[in-house]
Amino acid sequence: MLTSGSMLHRLILLLATLPQLILCQSYNHQWAAEIPGGVEHAREVADSTGCQLENEIIPGESIYLLSCHHVRRRSTEQDFKVHSDINNHEHVVWAEQQEVKNRRRRQGFWPGGFGGGGWGQPQSPRRQPEQTYSDYPYENPLSLNDERWGLMWYLNRGNGIDMNVQEAWESGITGKGIVVTILDDGVEKNNPDLVENYDPMASYDVNENDNDPTPRYDLVDSNRHGTRCAGEVSASANNSVCGVGVAYNSRIGGVRMLDGDVTDAVEARSISLNNQHIDIYSASWGPDDDGKTVDGPGNLAKRAFINGIQNGRNGKGSIFVWASGNGGRDHDNCNCDGYTNSIWTLSVSSATENGLIPWYSEACSSTMATTYSSGSSGERKVISTDLHNLCTSTHTGTSASAPMAAGVIALVLQANPSLTWRDIQHITVRNCHVANLRATDWRINAMGRNFSHSFGYGIMDASAMVRMAKTWTVVPEQKSSAVNADIGRVSIPPSSSRSAKMQVQDSGDVNFLEHVQAHITLTALRRGDVQMYLTSPGGTKSQLLARRPHDTSRAGFQDWPFLTVFCWGENPKGSWLLEIQNDGRSMVELLAWSLTFHGTLSDPSPPPTLPAPTPSLPSPSNPKPKEPVPAPAIKPESTTRSNHRSRPLATESSAPPTHQASPLVPEAFNNPLPEAVVPTSIENCLVQSTAAWCSACKPGYLVLSGNCVTKCPEEGYYQFTVQGESDLSSHCLQCYYTCKTCSGPTNSKCESCYGDAELDKSQPGEKYCHEKNLVLQVFSSTRWYYLLTFGFLINIILIIVLLVYIYRRKSNKGGVYRPGTVYDRVLQVPTAGKGYKPVNPAEPSGGLKPFHDDMSSDEDAGEGFMTPYSDNPKGKPYRDEENR
Repeated sequence: MLTSGSMLHRLILLLATLPQLILCQSYNHQWAAEIPGGVEHAREVADSTGCQLENEIIPGESIYLLSCHHVRRRSTEQDFKVHSDINNHEHVVWAEQQEVKNRRRRQGFWPGGFGGGGWGQPQSPRRQPEQTYSDYPYENPLSLNDERWGLMWYLNRGNGIDMNVQEAWESGITGKGIVVTILDDGVEKNNPDLVENYDPMASYDVNENDNDPTPRYDLVDSNRHGTRCAGEVSASANNSVCGVGVAYNSRIGGVRMLDGDVTDAVEARSISLNNQHIDIYSASWGPDDDGKTVDGPGNLAKRAFINGIQNGRNGKGSIFVWASGNGGRDHDNCNCDGYTNSIWTLSVSSATENGLIPWYSEACSSTMATTYSSGSSGERKVISTDLHNLCTSTHTGTSASAPMAAGVIALVLQANPSLTWRDIQHITVRNCHVANLRATDWRINAMGRNFSHSFGYGIMDASAMVRMAKTWTVVPEQKSSAVNADIGRVSIPPSSSRSAKMQVQDSGDVNFLEHVQAHITLTALRRGDVQMYLTSPGGTKSQLLARRPHDTSRAGFQDWPFLTVFCWGENPKGSWLLEIQNDGRSMVELLAWSLTFHGTLSDPSPPPTLPAPTPSLPSPSNPKPKEPVPAPAIKPESTTRSNHRSRPLATESSAPPTHQASPLVPEAFNNPLPEAVVPTSIENCLVQSTAAWCSACKPGYLVLSGNCVTKCPEEGYYQFTVQGESDLSSHCLQCYYTCKTCSGPTNSKCESCYGDAELDKSQPGEKYCHEKNLVLQVFSSTRWYYLLTFGFLINIILIIVLLVYIYRRKSNKGGVYRPGTVYDRVLQVPTAGKGYKPVNPAEPSGGLKPFHDDMSSDEDAGEGFMTPYSDNPKGKPYRDEENR
């Protein structure tokens, strides 16, 4: 029998081991095996090992999936006996038991619910009615009648701050003939806005192994994600239903693969599904965005990627579009995600309605482009189809950005179906624009292109990409070259940084860079304390890895390929500089590093003359925070855009020409635009960079969103003038999004706040706007598993208290007189004997009294009566091990 203290101790030990049980590896009952002999040999292997042949995982690769139902469906340990039976079979080259992986949808978590997965969201029939009209002016040249077209701000705002798809639509490019599939939790194929474009040949249910990708319905609509992503791409136009897809005449399919065990085989089979029919695969999922995970595709998924880019689309290569990740709140970095930092995927980030970096966004050097998505509570979200044939105005996260990019690429492929997967990346790099995007790290690389680690090369411009695609010449064959650094062990002491140089004299057949991979091997007692920077011979500095406070792993990095796309077009020959900063309290050691260059022998499309690059990121040895920098000049390479209206919009202006750098202004204002390349057609404009953008106004006027105004708007803007210059340098710049009025660009320069916030003047010289219900919002936005863990602990405590109460109650009953019990029978004995003690022989009854467990004499306890067990027995204590 266990004491309450012993039980409590064991429960505490159980709770202490729960995290280890949760984080340990998990295997299912399936094996992937390479069996070159084909299906007949695969059946023979299955029969002889007691397993069942399911299917070929990657078409043409002779890799088959076997289900062994005599093995536990889920176990923390591998089944070595069955593995040996399969692996040692004469027809098998190799076999691998499938490990269940953690893969998460990349959708936002919002106050008032437990996240995009469905927790805390109302059931569909009880949803609150959503707004179906727009309070803002919008463009509608095609007279679309779709119910929520007016709310689709990311497609219809114009003025250079949307995706510029309407111009492509007007030219007849709508995605017709292009097939897109959504790798997710299923697609509601009968949704009224999808049914017309649904393609069964682009669909499959990998979880249930059938041809129907319809999601599994539950009380909280947890599997609505794929349907929402599909609507962004191919929702039908002009049908009076919901919204409009970016490529509204494209064909759409869905692969249901996230609503079950996600293994390497599941991923590989999904990525390689019907790759001669499907053009674009859109994925809005990946490893945990928790700021401490370093994970990527397994061996099978890698082979599926390679098979896709080499053989897909009849040799032109499948196009994989990937959401960059939603780990911004946990300071995650998308270069620790092996899917988004792959050269085979086009990684897409998000920007909010006002051009801000979303709270969930991850910054890294592998992000190529950006599309719009959700932001703070005051900014609009994305319109799309929803489960139960409904429509939503609340699609969120980088989950919404990747399908939007897939729709743009569908337009590009219709314009030129002969484009390869690398052509798409070339066209994307050359046709992104800054729009209204604001980030503190905007720079111009050695090729003269704007880039940011939060936004890549900027917002995708559908019309410009379509125009370039029509005349684009297919790029030459991709070449690769690897160069190893000849270094010994490099130690980086705590709170310091070290640099390692590599002189590249021979880059093989690569003279024009596309992707650069830095393979790093290092050890660290706390991996999250490491930051890395890579500087090219042309002076372009990429931050390969930022500090991740939650990453406490001791594993370090083992030949992990950090990717940068910001050196696109540069020549790799020269001196490359790797800088590693150690922000921790223990030693970090760089063991090895190498560079892999991917590109071509020559530039497939020589760029125009561009301005000189700006200074790159600050050195890691002097990581001082900078003031937020307004967006830099519109990239001269961008195609001229039409301006359909002159309504002031929430954006920042470009920099006016200056002759001398001022140390008192943000860095972007010290880098002038090139001379005006178009005649001035905007009223009161003095220097006009494009047909729709004025970069400097006449004296007495201020630049606002590329237009000239006499004063800044009363709310949301402040006037900025370069010191030492005339009013010609005055601009209306946008306040930090929390400020209603302000005196500067940062969150400490607020002058007044919106109604849901209050002004904090506690810091001298600084004024902040804090939300009145901030604590409540922070708590309500906590991830659902924190709440479940808390509830679990409360239940455990209640169970412990209940067990202790029950045991104490039983113990107390053992020493109290009850009629009809053994004590009642003992009292009927007329003489002294066992269990009785003479107290006063002069009494008629012999002075006998019943024995109780509160008697204190040692000799009483030794008279033969069994003392009832209690938590505090007298004499020798009771112990469990004595009875073993």
